Amino acid sequence: MKVKEKRNLILSIVAVLLCCLYLFILESDSVVHSYAITIIERSCIYAVAAVSMNLIIGFTGQFSLGTAGFMCIGAYITGVLTIPVEMRDQIFYLYGMASWLHDIKLPLIVTLILCAVVCAGIAALIGWPVLRLKSDYLAIATLGFSEIIRAIFGWDGLGKITNASYGVSNIPEFKSIFECVIISAVCIVIMILLVNSSYGRAFKAIRDDDVAAEAMGINLFRTKQLSFVVTSAFAGVAGGLLAVYMRSAVTSTFTVALTYNILLMVVLGGIGSISGSILGAFIVTGSQEWLRFLDREYTWSELIPGIGNTGFGAMNVPLLRNGFRMVVFSLLLMLVVLFWNHGLTGSKEITWDRLINGAKKLMRSKKEKAVSEAE
Repeated sequence: MKVKEKRNLILSIVAVLLCCLYLFILESDSVVHSYAITIIERSCIYAVAAVSMNLIIGFTGQFSLGTAGFMCIGAYITGVLTIPVEMRDQIFYLYGMASWLHDIKLPLIVTLILCAVVCAGIAALIGWPVLRLKSDYLAIATLGFSEIIRAIFGWDGLGKITNASYGVSNIPEFKSIFECVIISAVCIVIMILLVNSSYGRAFKAIRDDDVAAEAMGINLFRTKQLSFVVTSAFAGVAGGLLAVYMRSAVTSTFTVALTYNILLMVVLGGIGSISGSILGAFIVTGSQEWLRFLDREYTWSELIPGIGNTGFGAMNVPLLRNGFRMVVFSLLLMLVVLFWNHGLTGSKEITWDRLINGAKKLMRSKKEKAVSEAE
C-alpha cells in the first residue's frame, strides 16, 4: 500500500471514530441534545435523497424531478406497515383499515427494502414512456407524475389503505440516532459503489455524449432506465426514513417544494459530486434551522441592551417576522451561487488529498503575506 493510501485510510478511520464518539455523546443524553439529534437525522435523510437525485441528474445527465413522488410512496408504505396494530383502528377511524392489511406489521429494515422494491418497480413501468423524453420535457413529465402520486394517495377511494388526506400518524420513531445514520450511510455507500462500477462509467458516458456512448455499444435506454430505477428506489427509502423521523406520512409534506429543496442541495453541493450532495444536505438543513430566530419579532431593546428605557427601544425591529428566515436564506444562496456557480465542490469529490493540499496552500499564502508585510 502506498504512503498516501495508508495515510488516507488512517485519516478516514479517525474521522469515523470521531463521528461515532460525537454520536455517542449525543445519544448518552438524548433529551438535552434532542435538537442536535433531529438536525443530524434530517440531514442524513435528505443526504440519501440528494445523492439519489444526483445519480440521475449529475451522473446520467437526465433532468428528473419525480423525487418527492417516490418519497411519498416510501413514506406511506413505511407508515402503513410499521404502525402498531392496536393503534390502527384509532388512526383509520373514518375509513377503517383494509382487513387484509390490518394485521400486517413489518420491521423497519424489511419495510425500507420493500419501499425500494416497490418504487423501483413503479419507476421501471413509468420509465418506459417517460425516459424517451429529454431535458425540460422529462422534468415536466416526472414532476407531473409526482403530483399524480400525491393526488392518488390523498384520494378517498384509497382511504382504507392510505387514510386519504388524513394520512398515517403514530409511526414508531428511530430507536436511536445510530439507526438513522447507519441506514443512511449504507444507502450512500451502495450508490457510491454503483457510481464507481462499470454501470457508473456508462452513466457518465451518456451524460458527456450520448451519441458517442451509443456508438461504443452502450444501450442508452436500458442504462437510463437503470439509473432512474436506482434513483427512485433510494428516494423511496429516503421517504420511508422521513416518515419515521416525522412520525407521520401526509401528502402535504411531499409537494413540489420538497423536490426543489433537494435539488437545491444537489446544486449547492455540486452536480456530479456525491460528497458535495451530502455536504449540501447538511448545509441547507443546518442553515434553515440556524436562521429560525429570524422568524420571531424582536424589539430593539431585546437586540441592543441599554436602550430599553427609550421609546426607540420599545419599537419592533422591521422585517423580522414569520417567513423572513427564508428570505435571508435565499439571499445567502444567491451569493454562494454567484461566487461558486458550479457548487461548493464542483463535480469533484471531497478527498483527503484535496483537503490537505488546500490547507497547505492556505498556510503558504498566509506565510507569503506575512513575509511581504515584514519587508
